[in-house]
Amino acid sequence: MVSRVPRFVIAFAGLIQLAGSVVHAAAFSRADAAFAGSGLRPFFGNSSRALWLGDSTTLAVVAVLCGLIAIWPSAASRPVVMVLAFIPALIAVLIYVFLGMFFAGHMLLFSAAAMFFAGLKFPVISAKVA
Repeated sequence: MVSRVPRFVIAFAGLIQLAGSVVHAAAFSRADAAFAGSGLRPFFGNSSRALWLGDSTTLAVVAVLCGLIAIWPSAASRPVVMVLAFIPALIAVLIYVFLGMFFAGHMLLFSAAAMFFAGLKFPVISAKVA
């Protein structure tokens, strides 16, 4: 049985990621205009567009998974929650490497740390090997 606190923490982490996903997707029109006016070859411009929306989609999917885990904690074990936390953590690292100290990196790192430490309160489900 998972107590309320880790469930709330995972739900809050998911809300942070969902907000980030929505804000990032809303900024696509400006990014699209910047890609169009950059003089990039079509392959690179279109790749940038796909990666932009892919990042928003990834955050939205992780947010939905956080919500599902918060509602039904039996849907995930400790390792699943802790590994799931690496997705926003690694995106934060990429933000820090390529953009520097950008606020989105801080939000994702906070969200990942919250997920990771909340995951420590989930049960370990051992797999039975036949």
